[in-house]
Amino acid sequence: MSNPCNSRRSSPPSARWPRRRASGVLSAVALVAVLVAAPTVASAASHHLASPRARYSGTVAMAEAPDYPPTYIFPLISSVNSSAGNINQFQFLMYRPLYWFGDNNQPTVDYNMSIGQPPVFSNGGKTATIKLNHYTWSDGETVSSRDVVFWMNLMKAEKTEFYGYVPGYFPDNVVSVTAPSPSTVVFTFNKAYSSRWLIYNELSTVTPLPMAWDRTSLSQPVPSPTAKNLPDTTTAGAKAVYGFLNGLASKQSTWVGSPIWSVVDGPFTLSAFTNTGEATFVPNTRYTGPDRSHIAKFIELPFTSDTSEFNTLRSGKTITVGYIPPQDTPEAGAVRAEGYRSTGGYALSFGYFPINFDNPVIGPVFRQLYFRQALQHLVDQTGWVKAFYDGNATPTYGPVPFQPASSLVSPQEKVNLYPYSIAEAAKLLSEHGWKVQSGGLTTCERPGNGASECGAGIKKGLGISFNIDYASGIAPMQASMNDLQASAARVGIKIDLTSHPYASVVSSAGPCTPKESGCKWTAEYWGGGWTYLPDYLPTGEELFQTGAAANYGSYSNPLADKLIAATTTNSSQQALDAYQNYMAQQLPVIYTPEFAGSPMQGFPAVVADNLGGYATNAYQGILPEDWYVK
Repeated sequence: MSNPCNSRRSSPPSARWPRRRASGVLSAVALVAVLVAAPTVASAASHHLASPRARYSGTVAMAEAPDYPPTYIFPLISSVNSSAGNINQFQFLMYRPLYWFGDNNQPTVDYNMSIGQPPVFSNGGKTATIKLNHYTWSDGETVSSRDVVFWMNLMKAEKTEFYGYVPGYFPDNVVSVTAPSPSTVVFTFNKAYSSRWLIYNELSTVTPLPMAWDRTSLSQPVPSPTAKNLPDTTTAGAKAVYGFLNGLASKQSTWVGSPIWSVVDGPFTLSAFTNTGEATFVPNTRYTGPDRSHIAKFIELPFTSDTSEFNTLRSGKTITVGYIPPQDTPEAGAVRAEGYRSTGGYALSFGYFPINFDNPVIGPVFRQLYFRQALQHLVDQTGWVKAFYDGNATPTYGPVPFQPASSLVSPQEKVNLYPYSIAEAAKLLSEHGWKVQSGGLTTCERPGNGASECGAGIKKGLGISFNIDYASGIAPMQASMNDLQASAARVGIKIDLTSHPYASVVSSAGPCTPKESGCKWTAEYWGGGWTYLPDYLPTGEELFQTGAAANYGSYSNPLADKLIAATTTNSSQQALDAYQNYMAQQLPVIYTPEFAGSPMQGFPAVVADNLGGYATNAYQGILPEDWYVK
């Protein structure tokens, strides 16, 4: 490992999560070790227990990750806005998805917490019939099958705007969705798929929407849920409704008290939101789902850096759920002495940063497998985990996470195919036509498509130089990028580093074509890689299928597409192994460590001793309705 400056890293998207999925560290405080089984169709046991305290008592404040405030409220969310901070730590508090996943830190569906009951499959596996549990909207209407159809109509009309869209999959593969009764919805697909995959990666994307939203302006009267010929029933009308809702969702100053966003079916409603991203929630008194809130107020506190969060944590009791940055782990004991306890675990997520295969200048270099292998050899994952994250992170060698422990990951993917090696990186470049100049600029000396030449689209004399833009406010992320920059310089790769707030980094990455003005980005590192959401099974169609909305770098490989498709119809571990092993070798992205800690921040979490009911979630979800002040 080269000699780094100082250090630190940023939170996951989720999922997109740029993760998510769009997704810190602590050794002085022991993290909880969790073993989880592979996802099954069976419900995970619910951990939700009755609190010994009365409802609506006390205030709980949770720290947002650095530069990671909510920015979007409408559940039909685009890849630009997809993040854990927007989805499962913000929207899900107000608008519950059809199915809930991840409780007990297990990557499984929890039907006890879901609006939808287990699907019943028929018609050779092509039809799924779903009964709905009794939930109500805060305006008094029942959450019905028509609300599911409403979501589907908007999804079909504006599918490319949804961050989970993959061409050929949901909703393209839905032949029909009907509502034979208010409590029953029926999906018919174009062929038989794996039932587990349908639940975890297709039906999981659905969020019922209230019919009060089925309009194109606030001046229109609130529609009746039983009204005929509402706007969403035609493609043009659905597009108009989407445009109206998307426009409102972009105006954060209008969220609180909105006649649209105040209609919720979740346990909370938004009561205040500041221009810095501080969100205040109060209980939805008409919530009919399980576990009505015990606390009177829940606040999400914004911070511009991990240092400012830690200073606030140490200064008093304004933070109930917070985190300790890795550089501050020597003070972990002092934090515990002030009335906090540690909690943690891993989300089902993996670390990476995308590179833009379609960048008009450096894209042809990124498309060369040997170059990606050389660049991966320069990522000192083991060194970063030890030096910058105090051991509380796990390396990433492929797209199926090592943690939480499960049978999903293959034995081959647990082997690092590209360990840190300056010599191997230099060898790969020189063997493929590059004149390697340590400390200088490596240039293409032998252009062409031959085995010992630079590759298609690369001109003679082209130097390897590109930018990595990374999320600001996190010291270990800065150290990791400084280390990569120094290692790359030793083989003549010039990496320029820039740093911006998380939301800016995420919004800068996205599929594009070389002629588009927005296609100039080269590499974007938001720090948390991807948390599997809304595709909860790590099968890859959302991330690496050709044309997928979250395939930010525009990776495209016919064999990868074929292997991904096999995981959607074949639920065997062999199909998943074939896919993940190939992607570990192919490097569609550059893999980086993934960090242990709070499902909210990706950092080691600390929780005030007087807070009860706190538990981690395998997909970074939070359930403050379970929490109570002792």
